[in-house]
Amino acid sequence: MQFLADGDLVGVTFWIVSIAMIASTVFFLYEGMNVKREWRLSMLVAGLVTLVAAVHYIYMRDYWVVNNASPVVYRYIDWLITVPLLMIEFYIILKAVGASVGNGSFVRLLVGTLVMLIFGYLGEAGIMGTTLAFILGMVGWAVIIYEIFAGEAGKAAAATESVKAAFGYMRLIVLVGWAIYPIGYVMGYMMGGVDEGTLNMVYNLADFVNKILFGLIIWNLAYNDSAEGSH
Repeated sequence: MQFLADGDLVGVTFWIVSIAMIASTVFFLYEGMNVKREWRLSMLVAGLVTLVAAVHYIYMRDYWVVNNASPVVYRYIDWLITVPLLMIEFYIILKAVGASVGNGSFVRLLVGTLVMLIFGYLGEAGIMGTTLAFILGMVGWAVIIYEIFAGEAGKAAAATESVKAAFGYMRLIVLVGWAIYPIGYVMGYMMGGVDEGTLNMVYNLADFVNKILFGLIIWNLAYNDSAEGSH
């Protein structure tokens, strides 16, 4: 059996994130029972995101401890499940507050997410040229950014006061928080200026913020809306 070595800061970040994801899952699922019916699906999805991430982080943590190498396959399996769920949250919360948003928004968010992730993996795994994979992956991210800022989802949120602020914070995470991933990709795989350990710590910190904070914003919106509805 392999144990976490003293001084392994990368392993420590894997451990912290795995435990934080478990704790967040319990919180989101428990709080989901205390909000209005319209918000329960959003809270369930938030809990599923952190639950899936927790399971994968346990495997990634062990992979790092044993091999001292990046768990690329595990990380992308995690992202392939959790990131589309995060994107679906934009659509779900708009529906929860009765905003006018069509199925086309859902499809664009999902397709953009899959394009971003698939080409990101092909580049990091060395299956495809890193530069071309990066460009194609960024096209997927651009589709997401457009949809939540200027597309149908963004316009629907702007017209709905009850969700406008929270929606703004959520898309800020996608714009700024998610920028950590392509920056890490460029520095680690295209420029070679970041070692595997540093890259994994950056990715771990990004997942911690982008998954847990994203869910907390949704919880805050659901909690406040449910409290107002009880008066």
